[in-house]
Amino acid sequence: MKKHKDLIKKLETVIDPELNLPITEMGLVYGAKYIDKENIKIVMTLTTIGCPLYDVIKDDIISTLKQDNKIKNVEIELTFDPPWTPEMMTDSAKMDIGFL
Repeated sequence: MKKHKDLIKKLETVIDPELNLPITEMGLVYGAKYIDKENIKIVMTLTTIGCPLYDVIKDDIISTLKQDNKIKNVEIELTFDPPWTPEMMTDSAKMDIGFL
C-alpha cells in the first residue's frame, strides 16, 4: 500500500503511549491511502500482538485524521505480517530509546 505523504505527516503527531514516540518513527504504519476524498485506509501493526494500548492509538489516529473536516471515515487494518521488529524504527527513534 502506498504511503501518502500528507497522511503520514498527520500521523507523525500520533504518539505511542508506551514509548512516547511517533507511530511513524516506530515503523508501525505500513500504509496510508485515500480510498476517496472522504475515506482513508491505514494499514498498521503493533509492537506486540494483543497490545493493550491499541484502542488508545486507534482513537488518536482517527481523531487526528478527522481534524480534516473532509475526512468522514478512517478504516484501520491491523496486521502482523510482517511482524514488527525494532529494525523498523527510524534511527532517530532508536537513538531516543537507546538502541543506537
